[in-house]
Amino acid sequence: MNLVKRNPNVLFPSLLDELFKNDWFEGKEVRNFNAPAVNIRESESGYALELAVPGLKKEDFNIAIDENVLTISSETKSEKETHNEEGKYTRKEFNYASFSRSFTLPETVDEESVNASYSDGVLTIALPKKQEALPKQKRMISIS
Repeated sequence: MNLVKRNPNVLFPSLLDELFKNDWFEGKEVRNFNAPAVNIRESESGYALELAVPGLKKEDFNIAIDENVLTISSETKSEKETHNEEGKYTRKEFNYASFSRSFTLPETVDEESVNASYSDGVLTIALPKKQEALPKQKRMISIS
């Protein structure tokens, strides 16, 4: 058996939650756009950053490297206006979403060879390692 805590000050919690969480005009919840989730992978040849950012276009992103800091940002704005046939109401909505993520790059990254691609809602940034940072092949030494 699990104990469930209830707030004694709220008489109808589910009714109040339904009243205050929905948009009155369309019945949709208002979404907060937060910083996207990031996966970071390391391989022998470099690093890869993957950001989950569905619904954007590649033109929406700004990617910059300045003094070993990689900054990924996006800013989108949209405006929607609705009128009914009789002209009795007008609804105008503005939408603004932005994020910015910064990563300090290790000194082993070759900043000149960094590239990015965007496909199926995932922004992938390839950060290759410098040639001198790559693992060296095993060398056999003969005994004289």
